[in-house]
Amino acid sequence: MGLLDSVVGMLGAAQGGQQGAGGGNAALINAVVGMLANGSQQGGLGGLVQGFEKAGLGNVIGSWIGSGQNMPISADQLSNVLGGAGGTLGQLAQQTGLSHGDLAGQLSQLLPEVIDKLTPQGQAPQGGLGDMGSLLGSLLGGQR
Repeated sequence: MGLLDSVVGMLGAAQGGQQGAGGGNAALINAVVGMLANGSQQGGLGGLVQGFEKAGLGNVIGSWIGSGQNMPISADQLSNVLGGAGGTLGQLAQQTGLSHGDLAGQLSQLLPEVIDKLTPQGQAPQGGLGDMGSLLGSLLGGQR
């Protein structure tokens, strides 16, 4: 469970070890995995890459996928990419029970690391995350 442990550890660091209002670490990780999994409403990793490119931030997500250093993203930039309260960010906020601002802040710290860990070869998988997303989702179902 090395990858799962890495994701949980990163989330704990991003949240300062605190549990969120919507079920804590597992709720946020489940929301992120759901967003990145192939076939999700948000378009999976490919859809997220397209959203970043539309917002002029393709180089940022490219750094997370690539093998170099991850570029930072602000909560405001991430809100812009994820559509704010009326878009993906709003859906994720509902799933996690976090406010839009708190969620964007935590995702701005978590998402670069998660995407980096999920693309260890320095490129997005051809078929999306598919089974990996399902596997992480099922493993996190037992996390508390």
